[in-house]
Amino acid sequence: MTQELVPVLSQADIHERVKGLAERISDDYGPTGLIILGVLKGAFVFLADLVREISIPVRIEFIQVASYGAGMETSGEVKLIKGLEINLENRHVLVVEDIIDSGLTIAYLLDHLEKMRPKSVRVCTLIDKKGRREVDIPIDYVGHSVDSGFLVGYGLDYNEKYRGLPGVYHLKQ
Repeated sequence: MTQELVPVLSQADIHERVKGLAERISDDYGPTGLIILGVLKGAFVFLADLVREISIPVRIEFIQVASYGAGMETSGEVKLIKGLEINLENRHVLVVEDIIDSGLTIAYLLDHLEKMRPKSVRVCTLIDKKGRREVDIPIDYVGHSVDSGFLVGYGLDYNEKYRGLPGVYHLKQ
């Protein structure tokens, strides 16, 4: 079975979008401080570039959930793998995701975080894939929107492959 990579976002496109998102986030939160919550594993590349562009104080934390396993389709079941070790009560939280697809994972996370009584919770994603959305959830900051396709690169993977690609590609099989 041959796999073809079709370019979706170049490294330069990503850089410009990350800069724009960082400016908006910095403007929206100002000097109040912010906890950025990266969703492992996929968001680590996007998060690293994003925080280098944000001009306000941030604290970085990570959470890990799983819903895909080794396939190209979500299992529909979200599992918390690595939880948080800090108190979010009365704090501003920005959840950073690589891609939002069905919406099941981010809906699970938002529900989980609300129980911790933060002052606010917003969502930032590099890619909003609307075509398979099953849950209507608010996404406050979007780098790029697509309707369909299995995407890899820039942290996004297929079976733990392709994360290190500098751009985002549609993986055709």
